[in-house]
Amino acid sequence: MKKVILMGALGLFLLVLAASPVLAAEAAMKVGLVDLFKAVNESEQGKKAKADLESIIKDKQTSLEDKGKAIEKLKGELEKQGGVLSAEAKKSKEEEFERLTREYQRTVTDSQTEVRKRESELTGRIVKDLRTVIAGIAQEEQYTLILENAEGLVLFADKSLDITDKVIKKFDSSNHKNGKK
Repeated sequence: MKKVILMGALGLFLLVLAASPVLAAEAAMKVGLVDLFKAVNESEQGKKAKADLESIIKDKQTSLEDKGKAIEKLKGELEKQGGVLSAEAKKSKEEEFERLTREYQRTVTDSQTEVRKRESELTGRIVKDLRTVIAGIAQEEQYTLILENAEGLVLFADKSLDITDKVIKKFDSSNHKNGKK
């Protein structure tokens, strides 16, 4: 009985081994790599999103600089007039200084949160659209597998597998056709 099972297993192994070149030829894989970070940053839509973010950051910085100057001015007044002011006036200025400092810190935190949220919204939308373009390329060109070529994840890959530039080009042209910019 053991000999029959052993012979059957050996026969199955030889059959699989003989068929493997045929299976390998039919199952040839076409693999591509896409650097999503590069695609987001170098696409027209990504460049526009980056410019929008920089504009928001600049506005926030201007507002913060104004508040910072007001705090510095009040601090200077406190230092110069500290000995001359009455206890009540000094206490009032110190409270105002503390209030302005807390507002400034709150504004910094709120600004950072708003910028991160806005960046996430913009890049999230772009990445979603890029994934659609990548799926289209995969289907059109019969890719078996397309991986994200994120730094640190793919240790080595032949440069010929990288289709990032093709994805950017198709993404930008599809946005022009759809009227997005």
